[in-house]
Amino acid sequence: MKVGIVGAGALILVVTDPPDALADVVRILGHERVLSTGTSLDSLRFRFHLAKRLNVSASDVEALVLGEHGVSSVFLWSSARAGGRNVLDLFGESPTPQMVREELEREVRYANITIIEGIGASQYGIGMVSARITEMVLRDERAVIPVGYYNPTFGVTLSLPSVIGREGVHRVIEPEMSDAEQQGLQGSAEAIKAALSRLSLKESQRRTA
Repeated sequence: MKVGIVGAGALILVVTDPPDALADVVRILGHERVLSTGTSLDSLRFRFHLAKRLNVSASDVEALVLGEHGVSSVFLWSSARAGGRNVLDLFGESPTPQMVREELEREVRYANITIIEGIGASQYGIGMVSARITEMVLRDERAVIPVGYYNPTFGVTLSLPSVIGREGVHRVIEPEMSDAEQQGLQGSAEAIKAALSRLSLKESQRRTA
C-alpha cells in the first residue's frame, strides 16, 4: 500500500462503500490511523427525516445512527429527542407509530437510491460529510459525531459517538442504549465481519491489530 510508504503517519479517511469494512482492510494491511465516514451521513439524514415528520427544524433534533453504514445500521430511537422530549412520545400521538418508525428507517437507509433516481448521483451528502470531518481534524475541534473507528470490543470498525480532533479519534463515547439497540449493534458488527470474510487478503499481507 503506497500510502503506507509515503505517508506512514497520515490519517486516512475511508469514504468508498462499504467504508467500515474497507477501513478494516486498510488497518489489516498495516496502517493504524484510519477512520471511515461511517454513519455520520446516516445520522444527519435521520435527523432530517425526523424533523420533517415532526415539522420542526433539523437543528433542534438529536438523533444518532450507529454501527455499520449499511442495512444493519442501528437507529437509537431510545435517545432521539426534539425539544427535550423523546420522539417516540411525540409519535405516540400518531395512530400507527411503529409504521412511522419503519417508514422513516427505510427512507434513511435507502436515501441514496432516492437521490440517485432524482438527480443521477448522490455525491453531495457524502462530500459534505467528508469535508466536515476533515475540518474537524485540521482544526482539532474535538467535535462529537458518529464516525467509523476500530473498536476492539467488537473486533471491527463501526460507528459510535467519537471525539474528533487532530489525532483522529481521541476517545469514544458509548451512549445509553436499550437492550434491543445493543443487540442490533452486535448484529451490525457481525455483518461487517461477514463482509470482511468474503475478501481475499493474502495471509502475508495481514498483521495482528
